[in-house]
Amino acid sequence: MPTTMRQQVMTAPGEITFREVPIPTPGPDQVLVRIRRIGVCGSDIHVYHGEHPYTSYPVTQGHEVSGEIAEIGQYVSDLRVGQAVTIEPQVFCGRCYPCLHGKYNLCEKLKVMGFQTTGTASDYFAVDASKVTPLPEGMSYDDGAMIEPLAVTVHAAKRFPDVKGCKAVVLGAGPIGILLAQSLKACGAAAVMITDVSDTRLELAKSVGADFAVNTAREDYAGALVKNFGPDKADVVYDCAGNDLTMNQAIQNARKGSTIILVAVFAKTAHVDLAKLNDSELDLNTSMMYRHEDYVDALRFVQEGKIQLRPLQTAHFDFMDYKKAYEFIDANREKTMKVLIDVDR
Repeated sequence: MPTTMRQQVMTAPGEITFREVPIPTPGPDQVLVRIRRIGVCGSDIHVYHGEHPYTSYPVTQGHEVSGEIAEIGQYVSDLRVGQAVTIEPQVFCGRCYPCLHGKYNLCEKLKVMGFQTTGTASDYFAVDASKVTPLPEGMSYDDGAMIEPLAVTVHAAKRFPDVKGCKAVVLGAGPIGILLAQSLKACGAAAVMITDVSDTRLELAKSVGADFAVNTAREDYAGALVKNFGPDKADVVYDCAGNDLTMNQAIQNARKGSTIILVAVFAKTAHVDLAKLNDSELDLNTSMMYRHEDYVDALRFVQEGKIQLRPLQTAHFDFMDYKKAYEFIDANREKTMKVLIDVDR
């Protein structure tokens, strides 16, 4: 094994450099992971454009990841060298009220690798063994790097307690929206309608299981709700677009007494109709990342064939072409789902 490795650093919005640093030595309760794949997500893009509300520079990115265990610490007994794994990138205190009540994804001091602390964008990454989840035998590194965003949507689906048999709407057919539509069906939703202004994205959503796909640039959203679900409309609406237009669309047209769940990160302060929200006694809920059980369910759904990841994998870029990956995404917004960074030398 070499003694040094490459590490990506975003020094400022749109500026990426690489440095050579020592390969870390895992602590007694840690493992050293040889990174194979890193996925680029919407939050990474916000960082690239200087629009993420909770990230400063410089920062080493990378939180959607898969790799192979290269070394284990002396107290690690349930993992082995050569094992394919993914990493849960939350860094939490374990002492605050949410942590002590099982909601460590809401830790009062939560940091996320690649945003508020060092991410995995390097050849090797030392991490606590407790944050490592083994991949099933035969799962590709490409699919393994998508378990993190899939866990986001599995957690979001379960934030609606009556998901089994429900009628659901997903606003926004980006990677998270399409994964959420699949996660809702995997969790037992009776029917899912997804909306976007891109026919390309909507066609992909339909191909992996969405029951109805509505282009709101051409079709009236309110009318589509009634056409597809009847006068009682939907039981729950998920906003995966994260802007004033979609959130107000959800509030204005929701069935009274139903639920709206915000999944997307609002890059700017929202201006939404809270008077209508109140008048309709709508439950406005949110979903924040995931917990370990969501990773377990995500892996199970993929293994059972209930969720397809391969159709969402758009392009690969070499590790040293990290910036080209962002430029590709910016130039191909409509056609791009998941871009993967190949870290293998």
